[in-house]
Amino acid sequence: MTPDIKTQMRELGLVGAGGAGFPSYAKLGEGADTLIINASECEPLLHTDYEIVKQHISEVVAGAEMIAKGMSIPRVILAVKEHTSHGLGLHADEALGERTRVFLLPNMYPMGDEITLIYEATGRLVQPSALPLSVGVIVYNVETVYNYYRAAALSEPVTEKWLTVAGDISDNRAFVVRVPVGTRVSDLFAALDVTVPATHRLLVGGPSMGCVGNPETEVVTKTTKGLLVLPADIPAVATKIASVDVQKRRASSACCQCTRCTDMCPRYLLGYPLEPHRMVRASTSLDELDPALYTAATLCCGCGICEIAACCQELSPRAVIYEMKKRLAERRLRYDPKGVTVTPDAMRSHRQMPIPRWKMLLGVTPFDRRQIYTEVAPPSRVELLLSQHIGAPAVPTVRVGDTVRRGEVVAKAAEGLSVPVHASIDGCVSFVDQRKIVIEKR
Repeated sequence: MTPDIKTQMRELGLVGAGGAGFPSYAKLGEGADTLIINASECEPLLHTDYEIVKQHISEVVAGAEMIAKGMSIPRVILAVKEHTSHGLGLHADEALGERTRVFLLPNMYPMGDEITLIYEATGRLVQPSALPLSVGVIVYNVETVYNYYRAAALSEPVTEKWLTVAGDISDNRAFVVRVPVGTRVSDLFAALDVTVPATHRLLVGGPSMGCVGNPETEVVTKTTKGLLVLPADIPAVATKIASVDVQKRRASSACCQCTRCTDMCPRYLLGYPLEPHRMVRASTSLDELDPALYTAATLCCGCGICEIAACCQELSPRAVIYEMKKRLAERRLRYDPKGVTVTPDAMRSHRQMPIPRWKMLLGVTPFDRRQIYTEVAPPSRVELLLSQHIGAPAVPTVRVGDTVRRGEVVAKAAEGLSVPVHASIDGCVSFVDQRKIVIEKR
């Protein structure tokens, strides 16, 4: 059964909808005994996964059990945070299917981090640089599992995306929408009557790990979880628009080596050899750094606790680690776990970050509103990026002037790790290059 499920996932364009974009078929392998549906909604302000579970829990469970049955996985866990379970009417250890039961996660950040999630839900610790499959676990975002159900039961490729539109929006509004992949953010905002004032910025993703985007040029991809309009002067945004070079220089000169960034690091608390305070101190001499310490940057999950919550000097260990990651990627280097076995820190339970405090530190508490699911009319034009996933970009199979139908392949999977791209609306191809395909309604 494995090749059939893998083929389905690849041909119908499934990728991690939670933000990472890892091709879903590549996660499958023999030896797993647990499939975790990640519905933790890790980031504040986002309610996308909540709405999918609320509206389509039967399809989510069915999709997960189809995967589990095909891969001979005996156990499926739907992992949700305790505080969201109340609104969903879910209870600890509740049976949702033949193999599926509910697990309630603590209201801590970052519970959606794959390594943290696996440890909380199963008690198993994925060792540094290892894959979840090494401890018998496969993790999929709830939207990915929902998409698999539609792919397997309806032969429907990934052409739509669920996402949250929220933040400092007039009339205290917030939305969860489902739109065609490739929808321009400017068109979506016009449909919702949302504007981005000059004093604000657009964050694509969540307030913790999202990135600043241009509302005039951004488009919705298979991994877009949220579009947040937030003031530029709150910590969630200010740390993202600050100069990386200035942050690096300040880090090396102002760091007092208090170790708080390390003491509060979620991966360090799981025992990982990640020590942000040492990395910060050596930020101007990266080439002279101990290779083991340097390559440990690849173990960082990018949660931002080190810069938002830990540092008393308002430095950015995350910016330093990001620079290290970039250099390591250029040199194709990763952490070598040979001979290393880790165990969680005894203080972990006392140093976790409660969600209410995290929202306050980010400066987003005033914008945490109940999102309303809203139907949006399909746009007249979509821009389909060919690289919406980790791996090689898809290869165009259409030309300008071609007429396409929704669901039709417009770019095939490349060799190696890759998935195809499908038309998300009916229309005519008006532009094609190696980066994107534009389709317009006639």
